[in-house]
Amino acid sequence: MSPVLVASDLDRTLIYSAAALALTMPDARAPRLLCVEVHEARPLSYMTETAAALLTELGDAAVFVPTTTRTRKQYQRINLPGPAPKYAICANGGHILVDGVADEEWHAQVQARLADECASLDEVRDHLAATADPLWVRKHRVAEDFFAYLVVERELLPEEWVKELAVWAEVRGWTVSLQGRKIYAVPKPLTKSAAMREVARRSGALRSLAAGDSLLDADLLLAADQGWRPGHGELAETEWNADTVIALPERGVAAGERILREFLREVR
Repeated sequence: MSPVLVASDLDRTLIYSAAALALTMPDARAPRLLCVEVHEARPLSYMTETAAALLTELGDAAVFVPTTTRTRKQYQRINLPGPAPKYAICANGGHILVDGVADEEWHAQVQARLADECASLDEVRDHLAATADPLWVRKHRVAEDFFAYLVVERELLPEEWVKELAVWAEVRGWTVSLQGRKIYAVPKPLTKSAAMREVARRSGALRSLAAGDSLLDADLLLAADQGWRPGHGELAETEWNADTVIALPERGVAAGERILREFLREVR
């Protein structure tokens, strides 16, 4: 039998910062947590111990592919439980890692497509620098020469500015996503779904499952045979739905646990 490919977003889908855990139950009933990421000697991301056990089972039963907008360096800070994934997708599909090493042929294909189909990264960076107010911008960042993002003070961020940026980006072949304190500007041809299809081809998987919480995950969910989204995030806030995508009620770290249960149920 061909293997099942499971491509899942990480942040706010399977792993959670302390601020995103959404522990609404009494303290005494809170789940035990496992730290899966440390940055600058500080714990940064967590999953429940139950979710960690489920992910270990999943890694043995399917081709599990971490699928993230993170750069390679940011991804490699994460220490997920279970077997080390043979494949990982980073930079929103810009890189496919094979046993931890970036596939240069895939990287070159992506770069060529971006050059042909959308405005340059420099044009987008210049626009962000000219229009984003230092009052609410804390950092300007570029990820692996693929896309740009801002770290902002969310409570000060004007909603109209985000809408205007999205319109400006749309006609230039880019998309905008607001995730927590970060605003991403990403080229439309740079997709997790294209990278997932390539990994499916290489692994021989004929069935694919996916999960994600942001607008940057929508194409991934649509490309999979079955998808899930948690009860938080951009997709939930915009009430985004599709016939093959199940909207879960759980929010925060409980959603990560539920998603892994759903993956395992489908794989089995």
